[in-house]
Amino acid sequence: MNILFICSMNRWRSPTAEQIYKNHSRINVRSAGTSRKAKRTISYSDIKWADVICVMESKHRSKLKADFRDLMNHKKIYVLDIEDNYKYMDLELIELLSQTIDPIIESSTGL
Repeated sequence: MNILFICSMNRWRSPTAEQIYKNHSRINVRSAGTSRKAKRTISYSDIKWADVICVMESKHRSKLKADFRDLMNHKKIYVLDIEDNYKYMDLELIELLSQTIDPIIESSTGL
């Protein structure tokens, strides 16, 4: 299963999620940002690659649906509701991500 993590700038939240799940045995992960100034900007191929998309805020889901309308029609997308209040690998951020993403992985992979 391929999971794509999305935030605005791809500097703190989504790269943290990618880092903590990159060695998971049942999933492949990537991260990207919705902003043109993002460290790594979301692309058409990212959306195509993803089986599941986890966005940090509802504004990211809206941006994806606007920019990739045709591709988003059949994608599973989850809004994690994690605001931009954390730095990369912040312990509280890691805990929040684990609490919200682990159940998504479990339900999507049948673990």
